[in-house]
Amino acid sequence: MGTAGVGTLILAGAPIGRAQDASPRLREALADAQVIAAEDTRRLRRLAADLGVRPAGRVVSYYDQNERGRAAELVEELKAGRDVLVVTDAGMPGVSDPGYRLVTAAVEAGVPVTALPGPSAVTTALVISGLPCDRFCFEGFPPRRPGERARALARLAGEPRTMVFFEAPHRLAATLAAMAEAFGADRPAAVCRELTKTYEEIRRGPLGELAAWAEAGVKGEITIVVGGAPAPRAVTDPAELAAAVAALEREGTPRKAAIAEVAQRNDLPKRVVYDAVVAARR
Repeated sequence: MGTAGVGTLILAGAPIGRAQDASPRLREALADAQVIAAEDTRRLRRLAADLGVRPAGRVVSYYDQNERGRAAELVEELKAGRDVLVVTDAGMPGVSDPGYRLVTAAVEAGVPVTALPGPSAVTTALVISGLPCDRFCFEGFPPRRPGERARALARLAGEPRTMVFFEAPHRLAATLAAMAEAFGADRPAAVCRELTKTYEEIRRGPLGELAAWAEAGVKGEITIVVGGAPAPRAVTDPAELAAAVAALEREGTPRKAAIAEVAQRNDLPKRVVYDAVVAARR
């Protein structure tokens, strides 16, 4: 697949549940790649066996702890003309899985990079969540420590896009409770468990209800989808407009800039907000 004596780095999407979801191209790549970098070599060989494929190339481990050192070694393989196939345990490499550093190193070395599209828990959970899919962001795993998690979620409280998170089952209840605190107990969400597997389960509802449900304990691979923040209510009452300007001024914003910001926020002419401020001061 490589050109001019250089190999190609191939990022392959692996099934997130059922081996039958693997594409024919993944089967071919597993059989043909000269080097296969696997997050877990045992899982890779199990997947290959389930697909009826015998990898002909060298299989090496490529996981979080050895990613930095292994990337340099794999780039040398690529520069020597050998194709390298990257396969993580499930889903697309680089999405909360090893892959990013290797892609960066390959690009810097002038090595071609391509992908074999495949399953992704992010988009699978998103489309079945029942929440808006037109704009979304992926936030990965929330911080494990309660304080760090609370601060990270607080920064996302005003995010208007649908948000997708991963979480470990033993931390799910605490994370959902923290989300209810940061986003509001009524914020709509969905907990997607064991996607595409035999015991797939989708729980939809307000964050407060989902947090209570998770208290009993949940098992399996978890993806959380949370609705974005609702659009702020437009303010037209003069007293409220003046109060909004005053709040910005207390934070250090000059009055002229505060008036402009409040006007833009509420889709009003600046003169209307200015008049409200003057009237309030009278």
